[in-house]
Amino acid sequence: MATFAVTPASEEQHAAWQSRTAMPQVERVRPGLWSIPVPIPVNPLRYVLVYALELPGGVAIIDAGWNTDEAYQALAAGLAVAGYTIADVKGVLVTHIHPDHYGLAGRVREDSGAWIALHPADAALLHDRYDDGAIDLLVEKERRLLVRSGVPDATLEELAGASMMIRHMVSMARPDRLVADGESLDLSGWDLRAIWTPGHSPGHLCFVSPSRRVLFSGDHVLARITPIVAVHPQSSPNPLADYLDSLAAVRKWDVDEVLPAHEYRFLELAERVDHVLAHHEERLAEIETVVAGAASGISCWAVATRLTWSRPWETIPAFMRRAANNETLAHLVWLEARGRVRRVAGEVDLWGARDFM
Repeated sequence: MATFAVTPASEEQHAAWQSRTAMPQVERVRPGLWSIPVPIPVNPLRYVLVYALELPGGVAIIDAGWNTDEAYQALAAGLAVAGYTIADVKGVLVTHIHPDHYGLAGRVREDSGAWIALHPADAALLHDRYDDGAIDLLVEKERRLLVRSGVPDATLEELAGASMMIRHMVSMARPDRLVADGESLDLSGWDLRAIWTPGHSPGHLCFVSPSRRVLFSGDHVLARITPIVAVHPQSSPNPLADYLDSLAAVRKWDVDEVLPAHEYRFLELAERVDHVLAHHEERLAEIETVVAGAASGISCWAVATRLTWSRPWETIPAFMRRAANNETLAHLVWLEARGRVRRVAGEVDLWGARDFM
């Protein structure tokens, strides 16, 4: 696939990302809007970009960061550069419930009285995902999915519980507000509208300001990488279909700048969306070719091991191998829904061409 490079909206932010080690500076993006990097521990993404929107008498923030002291202090320090404190936060708009976006929201609310807003589809997942009494069942559901994917016994338990290492990065907090698709947020001085963009998460939200011509894209559209879109116990039945439809939902907006949660801000929304769509078409074709070459059927795990990844398969950490398997499954489900591959269910599901078995 031809390479397409977006134009960075901030050279300093772009240079910090390229350095692989440096944190970007707190930046005043434009009047009334700040970008605050909050560190993510032991993660190649390194930081989440929290956006502070100035309001009369305070700020609203989009996302919050992980629930660590380091992250909390970085958020507080970033707000101080803008002239505010944690106590000045009036609301936390959470793009989705992954720990690097939602984790600190509860702690911010405790210290400021801010409201927390989520899409209903993500709010419905909180109990099973983060309540101590429910998490074991979620891990067991993941384990069953991995068994049906053909994950070897030797790595099954490690992969099933891989996400437990970041469970403590979240302060469980029920939302105060549920935000629907197309809803206009009541933020003084801002014409902010919610766009429901499921795929990476069932309740992922982007936010657009038509007058300021900016899109806050969360993890939905990033400058260089593509978000994980995977089948898992809390996903929709066909998350890749949701994601591709959601890309179309944001592409139609005419904005000057995209403000993502990771990497760096950039300019060309439509062109970046088109490139991501082309990437998934290429991936679907690659998977279809692998499946067609397996006359007696092939497991999802075996397909994943034969695909092109950013590094050799044997060097990918356990958590990311699980993500790779579940991403592969999302592409297989998409192909199955369109009659391009066939699944034969069993203790291990086998995938084949349309005339398979």
